Amino acid sequence: MAAVPTSAPPAGPRRSQGARNRLTPGRLLFFALFLGLPLLVYVLFVVSPFLQAFYYSLTDWRGLSQAPRFIGLDNYVSLFQDPGFRRALANNLIYMIVLPTITITLAFALAVLVTVGGDSRGRIQGIRGATIYRVVSFFPYVIPAVVVGILFAFIYSPNGGLLNGILNVPLGLFGQEVHIGWLGDRRFALAAIIAAVVWSLVGFYMVLFVAAIKSVPAEVIEAARIDGAGRLRLAVGVILPMVRENVSTAAVYMGILALDMFVYVSVMTPTGGIGKSTDVVSRLLYETAFTSSQFGRASAMGVVMALLTMLMAVIVLFSTRERERR
Repeated sequence: MAAVPTSAPPAGPRRSQGARNRLTPGRLLFFALFLGLPLLVYVLFVVSPFLQAFYYSLTDWRGLSQAPRFIGLDNYVSLFQDPGFRRALANNLIYMIVLPTITITLAFALAVLVTVGGDSRGRIQGIRGATIYRVVSFFPYVIPAVVVGILFAFIYSPNGGLLNGILNVPLGLFGQEVHIGWLGDRRFALAAIIAAVVWSLVGFYMVLFVAAIKSVPAEVIEAARIDGAGRLRLAVGVILPMVRENVSTAAVYMGILALDMFVYVSVMTPTGGIGKSTDVVSRLLYETAFTSSQFGRASAMGVVMALLTMLMAVIVLFSTRERERR
């Protein structure tokens, strides 16, 4: 039996497909406007300043000389030999670990309470007055960081500060008083600044997690409740895995803030605290550049922090993706 010859595909569609892939002036203009222009802006305002900072970090530039002397990696070597820089970097790492952990944990717990933390019977709802809690908890976020720093500096004041006043209420019954300088004591200064930052940001991340939890299908939550899942198991075992992307994004943003902390530290402890107990690299960078006029050394600090920030973001995002694959 003779094989039936197959007919070749028509040439018309091929020509039309090729015509669609042809670079016409209109397509070139489109790529130039919507791809080339944003890429140019990114290179000019992000990549170029970073490369310039890296170049100046290899020199002894003092901010005024037109031809700074090239010194190689001397700035980086002297940085890591400087106990002040190592102390500031250690404080940044402490902030990077503690701040996201406390803030995200509190924000997620509050978000669960105001979304699914209500009565376990009937429809899924948050606790009573959930709407009021959302609005009130968001108030601290709209206050500028400078104002938050000034506010908590007054709260932590050893003479007439609100915190000492509250502590003196029960102690006054025994004829005792405390006058603790919370920001001037190495034991408490770091924790005091962390408490101020958590207070100002936890409401924002709570609202972020509320929006994420609202996107979880109600059938999933209802099925978990029918299976007998308690509130803790529902939050950790059901809701948390489904909003992991939002949690990782929040962790990256909090990590970036923790590696900065310039405003909070500069306002609450302008010189970096007693014994530099609260100092951070960003404040030290500003002092090195604009007080000591060592712009090459300050640029080296900026490069180190930029690389550390990118490393932190990559670790968080890739660890989240790896958990999703598992």
